[in-house]
Amino acid sequence: MPKGGDLHNHLGGAVYAETFIREAGEDGICVDAVRLKMDAEHHAPDCPAGEPAARDVPSNQHLYDELIDAFSMRTFVPVTGESGHDHFFDAFGRFGDDKRFTGEWIDEVASRAAAQNEQYLELMQTPGFRPAATAGLRIGWNGDAARLKEALLADEGFRGNVGSAREEYSEALRKGNEIEHCGKADARTGCKVKVRFLFQVLRGFPPEQVFAQTLLGFEVASADPDVVGINFVMPEDGYISMRDYALQMRMLDYLHGQYPKVHITLHAGELNADMVPPDGLKFHIRMAVEEGHAERIGHGVDVMYEDQPGELMKEMADRHVMVEVNLTSNDVILNVKGNDHPFMLYRKAGVPVALSTDDEGVSRIDLTHEYVRAADTYPLRYHDLKLMVRTSIEHSFLPGDSLFERVTPEKLETPVAACRRQLGAETPAGVCATLVQGSEKAQQEWELEHRFHVFEASF
Repeated sequence: MPKGGDLHNHLGGAVYAETFIREAGEDGICVDAVRLKMDAEHHAPDCPAGEPAARDVPSNQHLYDELIDAFSMRTFVPVTGESGHDHFFDAFGRFGDDKRFTGEWIDEVASRAAAQNEQYLELMQTPGFRPAATAGLRIGWNGDAARLKEALLADEGFRGNVGSAREEYSEALRKGNEIEHCGKADARTGCKVKVRFLFQVLRGFPPEQVFAQTLLGFEVASADPDVVGINFVMPEDGYISMRDYALQMRMLDYLHGQYPKVHITLHAGELNADMVPPDGLKFHIRMAVEEGHAERIGHGVDVMYEDQPGELMKEMADRHVMVEVNLTSNDVILNVKGNDHPFMLYRKAGVPVALSTDDEGVSRIDLTHEYVRAADTYPLRYHDLKLMVRTSIEHSFLPGDSLFERVTPEKLETPVAACRRQLGAETPAGVCATLVQGSEKAQQEWELEHRFHVFEASF
């Protein structure tokens, strides 16, 4: 079945543990076999006593298995002192984030997507931001966002960071295309998957650093067509994430006013009643929508704990704010699944939803797994699955007009007048061809409808 796009996918978390172990071996890194993490400070043959070289790990099946389990949710069973939440987020500190391999990661993720009949990925990735953070920390935060913005934009290090971040994204795509032989006779299937980035902002830091990162993200997304929006990441229940949540939404409110064309999607409501006090569950999604200007919400699991949740979901439906639903992630991190998950409540309220993977490498899943899980768990028809697939492209941050008329509640059943009775064809004609040629979003939607036509004709 065509699956459109994956809009909530952290690139570092999408890579499987076996890849990290192989790359560490190629890079000569040592492995801390006690703490089960990479020791990037030491390299073979000068590994400390008791630390094997990563290249030797595959010959030690027990250590190899232990590392895979530590880097992912494979075989994990919650125990006192280590919840699924803790094991999941701790994994990222174990395998590191060596950006020299980002192109290889794109190849892995795009190739896996192509094998599942996906066609579009929005990959969350944090570029190097040390110059921006250093400038933010030096200037400091006094609550005046406008003052800090002007000071940062005047800082030579910050301005240089805009260029270096763009280069980092560009080089990753270039390397991924090179690995996949894109544009050549022997091009691999991953070349058929369109890849764009979301600029990740790390929310668990002091206000001046978060603001500097966020401004960097807006600057990069304004200038780079490969970066289609921004997102805030790190555990939402973290101390600073909770303490500064409202402040961070005010930052976004201000910067959205300065950069109104930059798209925003936000992790909001990735919480349950066990994780934070009741007051912490009441406002995150609403504030993300109303003050953070989020066009999409990632997770949204605690919506029924929000003040007036029915009114909130109606507002989201009316404003076409989509929810990126991550069923397996919400199960393993939050222990929320089945009828405890608000997935069907969102659908009943007319809120657009699409399935996504979150961190498919850490969770040991793929997007097909999420569709199978949804179909096994909820009373969904093929028409419902098809709507979610269409939603994934309709709510992508690709530029251009849509092929579908947008109504409330969102149905995505009626094409715009120029393209009626043409969807499913291999190529558009007439005025429809002009629309498609001028819109990256419409091009992906046209491709999706053709894939649906081929798929349905096979039955």
